[in-house]
Amino acid sequence: MIRVKDDWCKGCNLCIVNCPRGALQLSKRFNKRGIHPPEMVDDHTCNNCRMCELVCPDFAITVIEERILVLQV
Repeated sequence: MIRVKDDWCKGCNLCIVNCPRGALQLSKRFNKRGIHPPEMVDDHTCNNCRMCELVCPDFAITVIEERILVLQV
């Protein structure tokens, strides 16, 4: 899962351009800078590679890995 701090985004689109899976797109909403911040295309496209997080110059993106709890019987 990708968490975007909308108001930190300056609209450089480095996250969108550098995503190897095409998991990000521009949103339709505006942030307080008047920029369309990125959003996930869908929940299943991202593979948690963290490329978006690494290339974001404003630290506006955080990748949160979802952990699956497996119960052993």
